[in-house]
Amino acid sequence: MSTRTALAGLAAVVLLAGCGGSAASASAPASTPGQASSAPASPGKASTPAHHAGGTLLAVHDPGQVTGTLAGPCQARHGGMLPDRHCTPGSIDPAVTQANIATTICMSGYTATVRPPESQTEHFKLDVAEPAYGQSVHGELDHLVPLELGGSNDASNLWVEAGSIPNPKDAVEDALNQEVCNGTLTLRRAQRLIARNWLVAAARLGLPGGGSAAAAPAPAPTSAPAAGGCHPTTSSGNCYRAGEFCPEADAGMTGVAGNGEVIVCKLVSGRYHWES
Repeated sequence: MSTRTALAGLAAVVLLAGCGGSAASASAPASTPGQASSAPASPGKASTPAHHAGGTLLAVHDPGQVTGTLAGPCQARHGGMLPDRHCTPGSIDPAVTQANIATTICMSGYTATVRPPESQTEHFKLDVAEPAYGQSVHGELDHLVPLELGGSNDASNLWVEAGSIPNPKDAVEDALNQEVCNGTLTLRRAQRLIARNWLVAAARLGLPGGGSAAAAPAPAPTSAPAAGGCHPTTSSGNCYRAGEFCPEADAGMTGVAGNGEVIVCKLVSGRYHWES
């Protein structure tokens, strides 16, 4: 399956899902560029509410500076690869629109013009995000909606992603940016895909982080998977397969099987199983 075909199918799934529940949508409300909607980061202060009515992503115009803060406690999902939906739902810069992508996210060097200085990002990472998430092992301060897709620098869009640096999410960001700039995917849909669940997007696109798309089901692994592969894993570090039991605590959780299938922990015949 081509990346373009996979993206089209994935976008359709997300559109059908709508804006209900805990999933974030990236339709930005009207906002006046140049006016940040939250204050510079400072630990201990409540952040600006993450969502507008209808579940749309918060719009924050804050080029070159970190804004907002996290009060916590926050709980990362999927082994630290996905953020807490309440603490980090994602937010976008309303100054980046479909009409101006050629002079913003599709222009070489754009992200450097809006990225905050390291002094601000390191302060937010070490003194705000990690304490709010209760993290003791350093990872990468990540923009859930990346700058290359018009993401903001607000606390609602920042968290510390566990794993290697650079992380597998980067490949998903690059692929979506390319599709937007090629005109095969709208900016709004790309923002929605990445904010909703980048692991599901990666799996459907066959990119690192979501598992490799295999032509046939893979046999049960006998050793721990490579970093950034299937998720979650069994207590022994192996990949789950569709049909296997899952803990009741994981009910409703979305994961990726060892063969790259997207799996969901569902109640079947009185027991919870990973179903494709």
